[in-house]
Amino acid sequence: MFGIGMPELIIILVIMVLIVGPGKLPQIGSSLGGAIRGFKKAVDGEPAAIESERLKKTEGICEQHHL
Repeated sequence: MFGIGMPELIIILVIMVLIVGPGKLPQIGSSLGGAIRGFKKAVDGEPAAIESERLKKTEGICEQHHL
């Protein structure tokens, strides 16, 4: 895995905990997981799912401007 061993991963994790704090790590992990899932959907070619997400976003924007 990119030439990174277990000791290096532990050091990176400790640095992340020191920088962002232990309370924010789950939120960051969740955001990263969502981004990876979205990227995989785009790469795998699920055009229906991508199109429906795009429509939801544009409908939300249109509704905000009409209020």
